[in-house]
Formats: sequence, C-alpha cells, structure tokens
Amino acid sequence: MEDIEDIVAAAGEAPSLRLPVAAGVGLKPRRKTMARRIGDGLNSSPSSQIPGTQIIYMKTFGCSHNQSDSEYMAGQLSAFGYAVSDNPDEADLWLINTCTVKSPSQSAMDTLISKCKNVNKPLVVAGCVPQGSRDLKELEGVSVIGVQQIDRVVEVVEETLKGHEVRLLSRKTLPALDLPKVRRNKFIEILPINVGCLGACTYCKTKHARGHLGSYTVNGLVERVRTVITEGVKEIWLSSEDTGAYGRDIGANLPVLLKAIVAELPSDRSTMLRIGMTNPPFILEHLEEIAEVLRHPCVYSFLHVPVQSGSDSVLGAMNREYTVSDFRTVVDTLNRLVPGMQFATDIICGFPGETDEDFKQTVDLIKEYQFPQVHISQFYPRPGTPAARMKKVPSTIVKRRSRELTSVFESFSPYQGMEGQIEIIWITEIATDGIHLVGHTKGYIQVLVIAPDTMLGTSTKVKITSVGRWSVFGEVLEFPKQTNNDNFLGNPTIETPSYPNSCDQLVCSREASLCSCTAQTCGGQSNSKKHEEVPTHAIVGTSIARKWKSKTLASSFQSIFHRKRRSQVSEKPSDGQAMQTVEKQEEEINTGKFTTFDWILLAGIAASSLTIITLLVLLSSNTVSI
Repeated sequence: MEDIEDIVAAAGEAPSLRLPVAAGVGLKPRRKTMARRIGDGLNSSPSSQIPGTQIIYMKTFGCSHNQSDSEYMAGQLSAFGYAVSDNPDEADLWLINTCTVKSPSQSAMDTLISKCKNVNKPLVVAGCVPQGSRDLKELEGVSVIGVQQIDRVVEVVEETLKGHEVRLLSRKTLPALDLPKVRRNKFIEILPINVGCLGACTYCKTKHARGHLGSYTVNGLVERVRTVITEGVKEIWLSSEDTGAYGRDIGANLPVLLKAIVAELPSDRSTMLRIGMTNPPFILEHLEEIAEVLRHPCVYSFLHVPVQSGSDSVLGAMNREYTVSDFRTVVDTLNRLVPGMQFATDIICGFPGETDEDFKQTVDLIKEYQFPQVHISQFYPRPGTPAARMKKVPSTIVKRRSRELTSVFESFSPYQGMEGQIEIIWITEIATDGIHLVGHTKGYIQVLVIAPDTMLGTSTKVKITSVGRWSVFGEVLEFPKQTNNDNFLGNPTIETPSYPNSCDQLVCSREASLCSCTAQTCGGQSNSKKHEEVPTHAIVGTSIARKWKSKTLASSFQSIFHRKRRSQVSEKPSDGQAMQTVEKQEEEINTGKFTTFDWILLAGIAASSLTIITLLVLLSSNTVSI
C-alpha cells in the first residue's frame, strides 16, 4: 500500500489545515469485516459524526521526545475540537505513540493494539515503531503516522474515523515548533532541538525511526523559548536523541544554542533550563563552554551522559565512537568546573561478547563514581540491527549481571550528609503519593516537601530534614507572600501512566523520563529508580512547614480533605458562579478552615467508629455469656 502524502493538496497551506481529501490519495478502505466490527462496537458510526466532536484516548511510551510529540498531537486535536482523554473506555478512537527502544515496550504496544482491536475501536499508531518497522504484522489494518508527520495528526484521525486505513511515513521537513500544544505538566516545556543522530550504534533501533541528524535553527528555538516563558512555563527541557550533536548539520553547535537560550531566561530565576541527554563524543571539544552554561544561575547543574559499558572492547562492539577514558574526561572536567555537578548515566548488561572481565570493569567504573542515577538495562536484540546477529551472552548470565550491578548501585548513599543544608528548589508538580510536592535543587536533586499546592510553579528555600536513597525531604522555610491560586485551572493535561518497560520516571514524580531513546536502547527494566519509601519522621518533620500546621488528629483529617478537594477544584469552572465557588474553596483551603462538608465527613467517621466499638462490646459480651 502506498503512503499518503497528498492529503493537504494546496501548496503552501499551513500544516494541519483540514482540506477535502483529493481523489487518488493513498487511502485504503478497511475490509468490510473490519468496518462492520468497528461500526458494531460504537454507539454510532464514526463516519456519521461531525469531525472534531469525538473523544481521543492517547497513550505514550518512551522518552521525553516522544512525550513532546504527544503534547503537540494533543494540542492540534484539541484545537480542532477533539476531546483528549486518558480513559480508553469512553474514547471513539485510540492513538498510541510508540517507542522502539526496547523489546518490552514494543511488546506492551502489541498488547494495547490487540486490546483496541478486541473492543472494536478505530486505532492510530504513531511514533518510532511504525516509522522504523513499517512491515510489522501488528500494524496491519491500522492507521500509522511517523515521527516527522505529527503536524498532520488531525487528518489521519479524521480519515481513520471515516473507516479508512492511513499510512503517513515519508519524511519531508521537521514539524513546526509553534504548533498547538497541550502540555502534560503546564509548568514544563519539552523542547525538541533536533531529531535523529550522527551515530551508528550496532544495537540501536531508534536510528531506523528518527533517522539522520536534523536540527532546528537557533533563531527558531530561541523564539519558541520566548513564547513558552510568556505562557508561564517554569522549566524548559532540551530534548533530542543526542543533544550534544545539535547543529552539526546546519553549521551551529550546542554552546551557541545554549548561550542564545540562556540570554532569554528571566533574571529572577523563575524559569530554569535542563540540558538533555548527550553522548560523550560530541561535547568533548566544548567542555569548558558547556561548564560555563551549567554554572549559570538559571541552568540546572545536571547532565545525562550514557556510558553503556566500562569496557573499551564492548564499546567498540557497540560502535559508540568513544572510550572509557573519554567518558572519564567529560565527568571529571565538569565535576571540576561546575560546583555541585550531578550526573546520570546508562549501562547495558550482557551485550554480545561481554566477558566477565568486561563486566567487572563496568562494575568498577560505577563503584568509582557512585552516580546518583544509573539506568541499568539488560540487552535485548532489536530486529534489523547488527547486534541482533552477534553471538549472544546466555540470558541467565545477563540477568545475573544485571542483578549484581543493581545491588552495587543500590548500596550507594548519594545524598548522605545533606541533612541540615539550606537549598533553593524549583517546585513543578505533585508527587505520586498525593502528599508531597516535588522540587529540584540547582543540581537537579529531587526534594519532596509538604506545602500548599499554590506553591507549584514557584521557587523557595528549604532545609533538608532527611535523605532517602532516591530523593531527599525538605522543610519549606519561605512561603511566597502572594501565590497564584488558580495554578491548576490552566491548560488541560495529558496524564501518561508509568510503564516499567520504558525509560524510568523520576521517583515519586510524574515527570517524563530523564533518558532519551538512545540511552535505554536495548534494555530490560531499568533498576535505577524505585518509589521512595517515605519515612514517618520525614512526613512529621516537614509537616510543620504547612501553612495550616496540622498538629492534631482533626487537622490531619483536614489536610486529607484539603488535598482531595484540590483535585476536585482543579476542574475548569463552567461559568462565573462556578469560578467564585472554586475561589471560595481555595480560600478555605489556604486558611485551614473547616467547611460544612468537612464537619459532615468528621461526624460520619465518628459515628462509624462508635458503631464499631458498640459491636465489639456486644460481641465480647456474647462470647463471655457462652
């Protein structure tokens, strides 16, 4: 079947402009049996509905670049009237944005596709899997859209809802940066600075999908930074398959881009910059300039530099184009030039040909540097890559090495000694425990604090009260005099559930992964992050920082009610009166007052407790009588 490339027929039309489909384009009607199944599974035939009135379920796998692509697709669909949902049951169409980095993530995609077909829903598969593996059996009978055609997602969705099978995979130009966008977290802008890479790693499937390096212009990226800052973004993540390679195809380089972006950041440090994953070869010649940028007050002193192995022979087999000595130079130089510098790295265990001595060198390297973040993966051969044809290490050995390295890594205490330190943190989200807010230090160390939700999108001073293996806990020392009470009343968000077979999420955090596609290219489940077990003393110690200071059982219940009510009032008000209600509820939350609803809940709890006690007394009495 031919790929369609002529849906937008008029030359020069803006991307995603919906035009009538010209005759003869590469649309393939579904087989009658499939069309009948889809029609039977919906309340009404999709083709009979008005375009732009349907609900679209979106699921995203993979790296931060994939997350950004999903946000752009959601923005365009929302702009044309579609409702984007995280509930598959209520959706009229499913859109799955896929990752080809590891076999488990692709297997999860296969399962989701089968589920979608079983419930008779129209389906669009986007991302790296269809782009890099066009002839997969699992993609038969479904619409697909590639990584560089996200600006035409509306057309693909519309045609799919009409019962057509669409394939849109041929590359032309990079998608525009100013497309409509619905951010997963409205305070965080994931900014793709380039696609593809210059490498040729023998294990990498992502190169098949993302292709050769293609960089956005410095001016285009700077203009995007200006725009998102005016929209209230507080963190900008530079994302790509290899950030360090930026600009080599257009006569620029990463330091030039970074200096131009930093010049646009507010001097009050209200918006921070995070530099994305970079492989060692392409920053070796710019280390001093990179260090200068990392020292800037508005740039996190953090870098993700994959090493993949501590053995030069394994790196050679991987075709990584650097040595362990090169990696050491990067880490040692930046540690020397940047105060408080923090690193994350990646390891692939059991690459073909890896000997016990090779693995020992990897373990020794990790022991030497004791990185706070190490993404540990087992090797999985990806179809079509040179490594897939290499002689494999037995799976039992691969698993044993992965467990051993994980044990070594988890023996470190990277944040030991931070207790009592005063740090400035930038707060951007609620932790997955629903209690803490998540902030990060200048070195991008994750700090969990108990504070009102109105502090989201702000920076503050905290005192570190205790440390965990994966993050630290802090007590807020400074509360903003004025906070924005409608922080959660802004842009709608896409919730992307965690998936253990993709790049790991930050601990107790809903953030997109730190790693990029080439960082976790062939691994199993990463072992570098786990949910932080929140110690009781940390909760008690930091709870003093709350504005409402919960010291009694009643005020503890009140804090729970407040947290639940926040999730309720985050809904958009339907009219002016609803807005007043939201403002009143927020005022009550911030002043710590009980509402009638709170008293009713407390009365209910008290009545239930009294009933239970009475029943226990009666049962005890009956037992004694017998």
